[in-house]
Amino acid sequence: MNNITLIGMPGVGKSTLGVLLAKALGLRFLDTDLLIQSQEKKLLRDLIAEHGIDGFLAIEGQVCADLQTQGAVIATGGSVVYEPRAMAHLKELGPVVYLKLDYPSLSRRLGSLKNRGVVLRPGQTLKMLYDERIPLYEGYADLTIDCGGQDIEGALAQVLEALRASEK
Repeated sequence: MNNITLIGMPGVGKSTLGVLLAKALGLRFLDTDLLIQSQEKKLLRDLIAEHGIDGFLAIEGQVCADLQTQGAVIATGGSVVYEPRAMAHLKELGPVVYLKLDYPSLSRRLGSLKNRGVVLRPGQTLKMLYDERIPLYEGYADLTIDCGGQDIEGALAQVLEALRASEK
């Protein structure tokens, strides 16, 4: 397996699970939010404030579309699914795993969305964002893992099992 890309809503555990998955499989870990911040030399929330939502999405899409890596678990920002070119490239790099979490559980996990660099349009609620993105995540996913009702180790075991089954 060359690369594994994790997608899902902010707060679902892409980065946390990604590190554990990389360790379990002997792969590198790459977080595209951190890559964007490193390349742009600004925090995500500052990029959104400076460039607006569409400008930020363009930056995120370009960084992910240009990503060249091998042997990595890639944790993406939740909004990457708005960029078809980026998602097509990530799917070429390896399987895309959607980490799914029901809305009530997700809303309990998240604090201030603005401080997380979450792409929210004016007047948009977390529920509206959730409802908008779910079909995109489901459409791009090669594998879907329901992370509800379990700890991170349980989710990791589910991802590993699904990856093994998909290789057969």
